Amino acid sequence: MVDVVSGDLFDLPGAADVKILHAVNDILTGLTTLTLEDQVATINAIRLSIHKYSPFRSEPVDCVQWIRGVEVKANDYNPNNVAPPELKLLEHSITEDGYTQPIVAWKNGQGYEVVDGFHRNRIGKESEAIKIRLGGYLPVTIVNESRLDRGDRIAATIRHNRARGKHRVEAMSDIVVELKRRNWSDEKIGKELGMEPDEVLRLCQITGLAEVFKDQEFSSAWEVDRTDAPTIADEILSDMAEDYDQNDKSRIFHTWEKWECFKSGFYAERPAGMTQDEGEEKYREFLSDLSAFELALQAVTYNWIYSCEHYLTNDRMNRIAWLGQASVSYALGIPSVCRGGYHRLTEDQKRAADELALRYLNAWLTAHERAPVSLVEASGRTEAELY
Repeated sequence: MVDVVSGDLFDLPGAADVKILHAVNDILTGLTTLTLEDQVATINAIRLSIHKYSPFRSEPVDCVQWIRGVEVKANDYNPNNVAPPELKLLEHSITEDGYTQPIVAWKNGQGYEVVDGFHRNRIGKESEAIKIRLGGYLPVTIVNESRLDRGDRIAATIRHNRARGKHRVEAMSDIVVELKRRNWSDEKIGKELGMEPDEVLRLCQITGLAEVFKDQEFSSAWEVDRTDAPTIADEILSDMAEDYDQNDKSRIFHTWEKWECFKSGFYAERPAGMTQDEGEEKYREFLSDLSAFELALQAVTYNWIYSCEHYLTNDRMNRIAWLGQASVSYALGIPSVCRGGYHRLTEDQKRAADELALRYLNAWLTAHERAPVSLVEASGRTEAELY
């Protein structure tokens, strides 16, 4: 018999009277005669009943249930990335200390979907020792019923994760874009995910600046008539051929039809819907706004795969200038013929824009296993510039 009357329950503050303790004693005694499955089911039922009347029933952690691992499914949006050493440490921690935190989940028709505890869920299923110790069960706490919308669940996962591990940028970008498609405003996304406005914008731009600048008064990218393409491209390639080093094995070439910059209107002979002067002024305004410029730099170096390989591996040209022109073309649809807008900047603004472009050039070079360069080196190995 389990004797809770003579046990530690009397030492608890606000302990119940003896009759209640004897009733508890009878329940616990009955549990010892049940199978593991029935024990777990009974304990879960008791906890749910107590939770229903608990003064803390609005707190999910007030009721932790034991759920079969096969019923707990990982979500398909978790952007938190734990490296193998940390995952191994988590397994060791659970092995030695036990589960000190439950898995947070929501209940659906098929079982339970993880909101937080993606890796605790993995360890409980993949570690044979832990799986045997727990009989295949996992500790789970259920999110409040008011948070069952997918957007709310995603937001809950991000909030749980932001102080731990590392978010994969691409996955975070997909999540932000999905929330925007669910008609979440940038303000709501920032509030729910704990992000500053510029972080929301940065994540949107990973999948294209259209989502970022859709509410801005920028002209759309000008699609150049492809019938002009051979003439324009051949002229550019001819210029490049003049200083092409046949022994330079580090260069990457792509033909003009693959250049994302060409498709964006980079080589158009005039800006669409505005005069040359207006185009240069827009160019100046854009480069003077370092936040907008940085967003475009991120997008160009991430999305323009062929253009960046073709131009940023050419150390004979002014790659800083190209990145500036490419960014304006990407964001505003203004062609490189308006590059004179750069010279309308103050000297301090020029320096700030150049340094920002250099930072993203070196980030791209490093990511592609190339040595970073100085501002002088980034400006080209010869006096001749492509543009």
